[in-house]
Amino acid sequence: MANHEQAVERLKTGWTPTEEVILKRRSVRMYKKEQVPEFMVKRILEAGRFAPSAGNGQPWKFVVLREPEIIQGVTETTIQICKIFKSLIDYRIPGKRWRLPIAKLNILFKPADLHPMPFGAVTLIADRKLGLYHGAPTVIMIFKDVRGISNPDLDCGIAGQNMVLTAHSMGLGTCWVSFAKLAFQYTGKWKKRLGIQYPYKFTTSLAIGWPVGEPDAMISRPTHEVDWYENGIKTVVH
Repeated sequence: MANHEQAVERLKTGWTPTEEVILKRRSVRMYKKEQVPEFMVKRILEAGRFAPSAGNGQPWKFVVLREPEIIQGVTETTIQICKIFKSLIDYRIPGKRWRLPIAKLNILFKPADLHPMPFGAVTLIADRKLGLYHGAPTVIMIFKDVRGISNPDLDCGIAGQNMVLTAHSMGLGTCWVSFAKLAFQYTGKWKKRLGIQYPYKFTTSLAIGWPVGEPDAMISRPTHEVDWYENGIKTVVH
């Protein structure tokens, strides 16, 4: 039997190690205080650096935060900005129905940022009922080079995915945290503190640390229809 035929037979009975890492990864929102060893963080960064990008442009800048004061500072700035947004657009508060037209206007111009899920999270963060970095001792911030060719946001996302999967393969927990962009969009404090200048702009960040418990399992997810074209026929698979 040819090597590829043997490989196919093995695949019929189980997942590959790579598939297991992808399928078992969970977003972690509870971390131990113990810091992540430096060499592990550097290997996570290296996995990000090896991500594919348009024209191999690598339109990213990674910033590692392991200073609790900085992580907490970015968190507090984000909370304060969420409080401002809540005071302006949260029409669900009793007696504040008059804010609805203002909220609709903001949603019109920022439909992705004010989708019902982030809209609700703004209030939770403002009220300190939803954490930002959840106590993670290490944060990796990803900034995009706005001059990047094609789609630098996509390239940065691929780099981030490489990093979270690598972290998970090491037994670490991760969580994507994009709400921190408020601290960079509406103030210059943290750009100045971290030395972020043109052409770099905040894209997202990753909380990284040792998870509390063992959030490592495959779970069922709703499937999406896929249009499949083969042999002149279109079928829909799930």
